[in-house]
Amino acid sequence: MNQSQTPLFDALVHFQQKEKVSYHVPGHKNGQIFLEKGKPFYQSLLSIDATELTGLDDLHAPEGSILEAQELLTDFYQSKKSYFLVNGSTVGNLTMILATCQEGDTVLVQRNCHQSILHGLMLANVKPVFIAPQYHENWGIASGVNFKIVKEALIAYPDTKAIILTYPNYYGLAEEISPIIALAHEKNIPVLVDEAHGAHFIIGTPFPKSSLAIGADIVVHSAHKTLPAMTMGSYLHVNSPLIDIKQVELYLHILQSSSPSYPIMGSLDLARAYLASYSQQDVDSLIRKIAQFTAQLASIPEIEILEPPVGRELDPLKLTIQSKCGLSGYELQKLLETKGVYTELADSQNVLFVLPLLKKEEDYPFKQTINQMKEAVKGQIGEAINDCNWRNALEEITSLSMSYSDMKQAIKQQVPLHKAIGKISGEMVIPYPPGIPLIMSGELITEEKINTLKNLITLHSHFHGGTALKDGKLVVYEAMKD
Repeated sequence: MNQSQTPLFDALVHFQQKEKVSYHVPGHKNGQIFLEKGKPFYQSLLSIDATELTGLDDLHAPEGSILEAQELLTDFYQSKKSYFLVNGSTVGNLTMILATCQEGDTVLVQRNCHQSILHGLMLANVKPVFIAPQYHENWGIASGVNFKIVKEALIAYPDTKAIILTYPNYYGLAEEISPIIALAHEKNIPVLVDEAHGAHFIIGTPFPKSSLAIGADIVVHSAHKTLPAMTMGSYLHVNSPLIDIKQVELYLHILQSSSPSYPIMGSLDLARAYLASYSQQDVDSLIRKIAQFTAQLASIPEIEILEPPVGRELDPLKLTIQSKCGLSGYELQKLLETKGVYTELADSQNVLFVLPLLKKEEDYPFKQTINQMKEAVKGQIGEAINDCNWRNALEEITSLSMSYSDMKQAIKQQVPLHKAIGKISGEMVIPYPPGIPLIMSGELITEEKINTLKNLITLHSHFHGGTALKDGKLVVYEAMKD
């Protein structure tokens, strides 16, 4: 297929250029009706913010330009069938779980997964078995799961119906997942991969291998994270006969908006064409530019650039730095923002940069960034960063002590931390870093977890969940409703 074609975007351009009067939704009427102060920013976008009009096709029953655009996507990624997602990778993760897993199925899940994976498990009402990820000491973060542990889990849970992996992690570290996929396929078990940050891996070296290329059965990509696509624009790829395409399409129809954004879909069409036109010259040019930027960063005495752990691949578009002057990642990020450098995230130690997927003719203000960063960190000194050894609080393989169905019927109560030991958690507690749930809803609360939690609180860690932690309490399940 001709990957330079952009059928959906072309249809939007044709629509925009027509002389027309709108008597249909959306209410801004092709941008004619809009608050005046917003027009300079939104006007051009509103002209293609359309609905399912003649010539623009229908995402939920495509037979024209959207069908052609998705066929080009399928051809480029060499999948069995690929789809546009307008509700982000969240809807893709929910869909792949609901379309693959039946109620009550045992499912192996990488513990440091996106919250949408956890929500999908709840909606599917499965029995999750969580696999603790590997930990990288210098980075202070977790990445992928160990093949040996997955193998042990499959022996312990021979009725497993699916394996859900996150690849790569947020920081671009990619563990080897080929052996896991091969083992799963020996047992006819599908592997579901949240590859949100790897839409560009299909280019090949020097990027990590695409999970599609190494046999993952269904894969979700956040196109907007590393490709030039609008926020919420994502892809879903079915890659195996182990996945029921009709079920996937059913759940996409249920979960995706019935009024999908045409600007988002058009950007997905363009992003695929952009990536498909990426040449070896573009790759070589990009790597040179990144190397130059990295070398200049390394010359800043207050900053250290992290190297990937031995045996791990690192996405060249991800660059992680730490302060050499005792600043936390949060403090360093704030300093950079005062000089106009906005990064993707910070944790207690690190600051993460997501670099652009530039072509050879494109430039980026790397030199300006270096100057801004030098100004931001010059003379700054912070206190040494303390670390809490949370790793020992996580068992390698864990399951829930209460099913999702029973959780719906159970009564919750707040109790002091010391009284929560031995009870079943009524909420999730996720310390950042490392972004791994220390305590899952429905999981037994151990003394070791409580001790770790207290240490993290003392170190002023950030938490997602733990709604009563500020009062020194946890939410637990006390009893079942009558």
